[in-house]
Amino acid sequence: MKVSATPERLSVMAGLEIVMLSSVPRYLLEGHDTRLTLLIMAAAAVAIAAGLHWRLLDVEARRQLPGLSKRLVACLLGGGLLMAFWQAVSLGGIDGVLLLAHGTALGLLIHVVGLLWHRPGSEVK
Repeated sequence: MKVSATPERLSVMAGLEIVMLSSVPRYLLEGHDTRLTLLIMAAAAVAIAAGLHWRLLDVEARRQLPGLSKRLVACLLGGGLLMAFWQAVSLGGIDGVLLLAHGTALGLLIHVVGLLWHRPGSEVK
C-alpha cells in the first residue's frame, strides 16, 4: 500500500491542529494540567507531521490548498453556529469556552465527512 501526500490530508491535519489548540483554554480554566501537557505534545506532533506532509506535496496539490482552507474555515464556523444553537437549546445559554472546543470539533467532523462525499472514486475499506 502506497500512501501519497494529498492536500485533503493536509487540510484535515490543519483542522486537527485548530481543534487541539481550541481546547487549550478549556483545560487551562478547568485546571487539567496533565491533559494540557499531553494536548500540547500531540499538537506539536501533528504540526511536525503537517510540515513534513507540506514538503511532500507537489505544486499542483499546493494550488488546491486555498480552496480547501476556505472550506475548512466555513465548516468550522458552521460547526460553531450549530453548537451554539445546541447549547442554547440544551443548556439554556452559551458557554464560550465549551463552544470553542466543541464547535471546532464539530466543524472538523463536517469538513472530513464532506471530503469523503466529494472525493470521486473514494471508498472506505
